Amino acid sequence: MREIYFKKDYKRGVNETFKLLVEEINELGEGILKKDIENIKSEAADVLAWLASLCNLLNIDLEEATLSKYNDRCPKCYSKPCICKE
Repeated sequence: MREIYFKKDYKRGVNETFKLLVEEINELGEGILKKDIENIKSEAADVLAWLASLCNLLNIDLEEATLSKYNDRCPKCYSKPCICKE
């Protein structure tokens, strides 16, 4: 995502990029409510793309952040699979 969109994302800025991420999350929700699997796939990809763009702007390595928190275990109960009550 950085190679494709960073220049555009940088010009747009963090706040506007975040707003676009939220819009995509709303669109994903609409797809879920409609039970439209093709739309859900498309919007899930968009959500991931905008999250990656936002992380790039904030100089966060999304993969590293995810692995450090969720590396093979639940970060709350430390079990695999999770046995949290929530």
